[in-house]
Order: sequence, then structure tokens, then C-alpha cells
Amino acid sequence: MDRSSLLEPFHTHAADALVAFDFDGTLAPIVEDPDAASPMAGAVSALERLAARVGEVAVVSGRPLDFLERWFPEPSAVTLVGLYGLESRRQGDRADHPSAGVWREVVSDLAERARRHGPDGMDVEPKGLSITLHYRRRPDVEPSVRDWAERAAGATGLSVRSAKMSVELHPPIDEDKGTVLHRLAGFHTGPVLFAGDDVGDVPAFDALGGLAAAGRPVLAIVVDGPEVPSTLRRRADLLVDGPAEVADIVLSLAG
Repeated sequence: MDRSSLLEPFHTHAADALVAFDFDGTLAPIVEDPDAASPMAGAVSALERLAARVGEVAVVSGRPLDFLERWFPEPSAVTLVGLYGLESRRQGDRADHPSAGVWREVVSDLAERARRHGPDGMDVEPKGLSITLHYRRRPDVEPSVRDWAERAAGATGLSVRSAKMSVELHPPIDEDKGTVLHRLAGFHTGPVLFAGDDVGDVPAFDALGGLAAAGRPVLAIVVDGPEVPSTLRRRADLLVDGPAEVADIVLSLAG
């Protein structure tokens, strides 16, 4: 089926549709400095226009909410979900996961320890309720970074998650992009779209599969690239070349 046909339900049933996107590698190109990442030109304004047409537009990311709000400041109509569901802003209301707050000090202390005692070449990105340990600048230190993260998790009770050229440490809370997508889909009755590019997006694609099995029209968009695992490509209803093509899809849906 061609792209236009796959997107047609999101035009014909727009008012009841949920349209959700990952941020890094999906709306924004992957860059060496995480703080320098920015959405493709025109994507933010197109998402705001789309939010006026469909039931809900959401950005579901591993980034902290404060970072996402740089691009979607109030009074944006776009729902923002940060840290895989630990933080959110929906319809103007900001909220943290009720079990997350007790981990903030643990995460802060570990981030400082990572800066002082982590492997050479590891970049530390503190996110308030989680930490990302990057080795994009130094791929050769991946084993050392992963070993350090596993030992840190064992000492603190945090959980380890893999991401693109990085390792993440999160509170051990049963929340991910899949639980987020399933929850947001519950507010709507129409088709559900999710676009992503990383292993952290797998639970969201699993949630799409569950919704499809229950009879909901869904569209799984995988953003291809050299770091995208083959297991993710196999989940795609539509495989696209990069954030530029995602932006083009947003523009076509926004009208």
C-alpha cells in the first residue's frame, strides 16, 4: 500500500485520531551534542496546525519535559510526554508519574558521580528523573560505559535501558512509550499513528499491535537509518528515510 493510502484514515477520521511521534531521530536529526538537537524546519508549526485538525498530537520522548517545551511552549496544543512517561504536559496540565519523585535525589547524586568517576570519553546527560550516558563521540568506550551503568544500577536500584549510542538509567517504574501510547489511545476512538526510530520505541509499536488486534486502525512508521535495528524495521507499515520525510508526512496531514 502506498503512503497516501496508509495516511488516508487520518484524513477521513481526523477528529478521532491520535498521531504521536518520537523526537530524536524522528522529528529531529541525530546530532553529536544532544542539547543541540532541533526539529526539522517547519515541523513544529505543522504539528501545531495538525493538533487543530486531529483528536490529539503527541510527542513521546526520552527527553525531559523542559527540553521538549523549548520547541512547544505554552499555550501549545501538542501533548508532550518526557522521560518515557515519567513527565507529561497534556491540555496545559503538567504532571510527574506519582512514583517518580522519590528517585530524583538518587538520580542527581548518580549524575554527579558519573561526571566525576565515569569512564573517559563518556558524556553525561542528566535529565532530572533519569540519566543518559553517551558514547557517540567515543564509540570505543561502549563496553566501559555499559559496565559502569550496570554497576551503578546494581548499587542504586535504577534500571538500565539501551538507546542509540547511549545507555540510560531510569527509576524502576513500569512506564514506557507503550504504556503512554495505550493510555493516550484510550481518549480517542479513531486511528492511531506512531513514528519512531530506536529500541526505546519498540514498546510503542507493541502497543500499536495490541490496538490493531482489538480492531483499531493503526499506522507504524519506522524512520530508517544506519543505527536502526532490523527488528524495528520489521514492525513498519511504512519505512521512511529520515526526519525530513517525517516532516513531509506531518505537513501532508496538517494540510
